[in-house]
This record gives sequence, C-alpha cells and structure tokens, in this order.
Amino acid sequence: MTFASRVLAQPAPSPEASVAKYSAELAFEVDPDDLHRDLIAGRQEGYVVVETRVPEAFHAKRIPGAINLPYRETTAESTAELDRSLVYVCYCESFQCNAATKGALRLAELGFSVKRLAGGIKAWGEAGYPTESTPFAVAGPVCGC
Repeated sequence: MTFASRVLAQPAPSPEASVAKYSAELAFEVDPDDLHRDLIAGRQEGYVVVETRVPEAFHAKRIPGAINLPYRETTAESTAELDRSLVYVCYCESFQCNAATKGALRLAELGFSVKRLAGGIKAWGEAGYPTESTPFAVAGPVCGC
C-alpha cells in the first residue's frame, strides 16, 4: 500500500516565492551567531542591542553592550534621546517570551527601524556567548516580561 507524502501534500512554492518569503523573514530577525560575530569583530555601527524586559532581568543577565528599554515603558518620551537613524535589535528571554516582539512593535510604532534577536537571551546563552550582569543585581523574575 502506498501512502501520499505529508511533506508534499501541498506543492512547494516557486523559487521566486521562496526568495520573497525568506528575504522578508530575515529582514525582521537576526540570529545570535550573526550578532555575536558582529560584536566580537567590533562591527556595531548602525544598530543598538536592546533588552526589552524589566530592569531586574536586564541587571541579572544581558548581552554585553545592550541597553534596557522595557517595552511597557517605551513611549515617545522615553525614546526621545534615541538615534532614529539606527536599527534597534530587540531581545527578551526566549521564544516563549514575547517582550521583544512587543518592544519592537512599540519602537516601530514610534518610527524606529527594528529587528528581533531570534531565541532571545536563552538562545544566546545556549550558544555559549558571553553575558554580563550588574554585581548588585537582585534576582528577578525568570522571564521579566
């Protein structure tokens, strides 16, 4: 008995459609490896890494050089001093947390160019990349959304 392939139940898109979809997807996200390679090579011009969780989570563990802009506090007033010519790469805890998505949305609504770090600080750490913390940090919530 022959079974129909579940993989091919829907035909694959044309190469042109695939290029359009995956190019658009990559326009919205950066992976930890690409970000890490930029940071260690000193190629940081043009973007800022932004932790979008609460300050306690930021102080407990963050990507070196990141700034903290909690999405709940992202307003025209709180972003008035930010450089609008830069791209803001937002991250949060992980794929299970959506603080980076909410932060990126708020920044985009305010007219900033944004990307999201795929997998957040969890994927960053699982890849073995360094983090920093504030020595006097008080343990905060795991997610910190």
